[in-house]
Amino acid sequence: MNIKEMHYDFKMKLNKIDSNQYRNLLVPEIDWMLNEAQELFVKMIAEPRGKSITGFETSQRSTEDIRSIVMQDVELVPVTDNNYDKTVYLPADYWYYLACKSVISKPGCGNKIIETKIRQHDDDFQNSPFDETSYDWETVNAVFYSAGMKFSLLDKGTRLTLTNIYLTYVKKPRRMHNAEDFRSGGYRLPGEMTTLTGTLDCELPAHTHREIVDIAALIATGNIQAADYQVKMAKLQLNDIKG
Repeated sequence: MNIKEMHYDFKMKLNKIDSNQYRNLLVPEIDWMLNEAQELFVKMIAEPRGKSITGFETSQRSTEDIRSIVMQDVELVPVTDNNYDKTVYLPADYWYYLACKSVISKPGCGNKIIETKIRQHDDDFQNSPFDETSYDWETVNAVFYSAGMKFSLLDKGTRLTLTNIYLTYVKKPRRMHNAEDFRSGGYRLPGEMTTLTGTLDCELPAHTHREIVDIAALIATGNIQAADYQVKMAKLQLNDIKG
């Protein structure tokens, strides 16, 4: 569906049949709820909380649901350096980490493309002979922090060189909108200086659009405390969106 069709579908699902009970919802309000629903949908697929799974590729359905926003092997170059670590800044559209390959070398040896292992900050990997970064065992340790990814490059006292990385991640989906149908043909988001005009469709695969509208209708139903909230919740459970 394009954004206009998503607006139509949203109104159909929010209103009772042959009713315009909630016709006063404005275009920016509907856009806001559709984008909130899109964000929730991606979060539940890409990185659900409280689930004992590894990654979103638990089934082909999950893979297909967000394949259009998976950025594969994006090349990034380290920008800061100290004696033993290097930092790589994350892309502006970065959202969730999936995988990373690092190009590493050490004195007297050539480049290797090796596995990047994401560590927790309280792990003792820098002092453990079994867990430290190793050129020979083709593993480099990294942690996330506010600036990006920090790579530990000390291998048994030898400082390794990180040339670049190839990052695979889930990006933030673009903000869809139907601004041209609002009053003077556009509107501004809170805190933004740029006026949205025209339209921008959802970039997730088409088969997810109705489920996103279902979530948006559920959000709206909860906000207005409509009586059919449980009916809309049951529909999402049939689609296995909320377990």
